[in-house]
Amino acid sequence: MRFHTAAIAAAALAVLALPTPAHADPGDTITLPVSQALANLSISEEDRTGYERDAFKHWIDADKDGCSTRNEVLLDEAVEAPERTGRCTLTGGTWYSPYDDRTIEGPRGLDIDHRVPLAESWDSGASAWSAAEREAYANDLGDHRSLIAVSASSNRSKADQDPSTWMPPAEANWCEYARDWVAVKTRWGLSIDVSEEAALSESLSRCPDEEITVTLAR
Repeated sequence: MRFHTAAIAAAALAVLALPTPAHADPGDTITLPVSQALANLSISEEDRTGYERDAFKHWIDADKDGCSTRNEVLLDEAVEAPERTGRCTLTGGTWYSPYDDRTIEGPRGLDIDHRVPLAESWDSGASAWSAAEREAYANDLGDHRSLIAVSASSNRSKADQDPSTWMPPAEANWCEYARDWVAVKTRWGLSIDVSEEAALSESLSRCPDEEITVTLAR
């Protein structure tokens, strides 16, 4: 009985010791309901002044294994693995594109989507980052929600829009999309604007208030 009581007390202390977003540092991992994560994001007007896509260097080969970030995502998300030849040439394979509920044969029909687009991240705080931070963001393999393989058509339809003007054509993906958007903005300390907050709140109000676990990148 004493052990059981002590275990409960230790577990409670462990929960209390978890960092909260207001007191967390880069590298810390936080877990909280997605509604709370959304509420914790700062609200600010967006400003695209000075944005250039080239400010975010990608796709790089961070681990020097011959595969760029794009190909790393393709290899990780393949439903049926492609054939890899040479340094990292991919042929064949099958992928599932959740944005439009499609199965894609071969890598050429796919784009790697930045869940929160590069231009949107610039508007939301990345304009003040260093070039190294923007490169890290554009090639973020540290969180599976940051980059996702989707059909080229759905990615190009989305372009640089946020959830106030674009949601995936497949409504079954809306909850996951909104949760992952909040997770990426939380991971990178990005702000949201008023219309974006309203759209995310509306979408998430129709979804289970699931917990998200995020390792902070900055």
